[in-house]
Amino acid sequence: METKQKKGSVELASPISLEVRVEILRRIKAAESEHGVKVLYAIESGSRAWGFESPNSDYDVRFIYVHPKDWYLTVDVEDKRDVIEYPIVDEIDINGWDIRKALKLFWKSNPAFIEWLQSPIVYADDGHFANKARELMPSIASSQKGIYHYLHMAKGNFREYLKKDLVPLKKYFYVLRPLLAIMWLEKFNKPAPIEFEVLRKLVSDNKPLDDAITDLLLRKRASLEKEYAPAVPVINEFIESELARHESYSAKMKGREADFESLNMLFKAVLERY
Repeated sequence: METKQKKGSVELASPISLEVRVEILRRIKAAESEHGVKVLYAIESGSRAWGFESPNSDYDVRFIYVHPKDWYLTVDVEDKRDVIEYPIVDEIDINGWDIRKALKLFWKSNPAFIEWLQSPIVYADDGHFANKARELMPSIASSQKGIYHYLHMAKGNFREYLKKDLVPLKKYFYVLRPLLAIMWLEKFNKPAPIEFEVLRKLVSDNKPLDDAITDLLLRKRASLEKEYAPAVPVINEFIESELARHESYSAKMKGREADFESLNMLFKAVLERY
């Protein structure tokens, strides 16, 4: 897999090979047939979408699906299984959410679903569901809840993995990406893009930090998933400074009842289509 180095950044040339993409699409079709569903949207959600995968990184495929209308018209619909999961037997990790589950989590500003809607690597798209969901993001996605989520992620990974002399390379990005996402939410008050190269522009004026991140990216993309390396002081200083800045952060976690009707309308529109 080719990697191109640009001025102050690392550009991903070809994230998914044709062979892997064809196999992923085959498995999506198999899931549709096995479970009697229609896949509305399928994307890459992990480090390959973020732009800092290792040569042996998994493919983290996530999808949203819908059942025929009558499946939902039952007394026990709340008790029915709303996920499709497959065991990881190779490098492809694939699972999906039913549309009701996805939209209910969307209403709660679930960061995973919001990131899925913005993935740069799309395997399947019906041309309707994801587009309509994106249109609703400005009225549903909560920056406060996003900050709370990313701060929790950054704190946990920093505390567990990065306060040592030797640290897992990939864990740096599991702290840097959420901290940069917080900076984006603070600056623009809208969902943060998931591509790391876009987020890191927020600190491009800090040359020592930017250079250290470029070096770390190149090392990460050339190393295996569990490779360790000495801690990078300039990056640790940035992380500690940002965590200290948010030490007392607390989000208002109440949902927004007013937004539910737009989600109901999207749900009904999808059922009418399929």
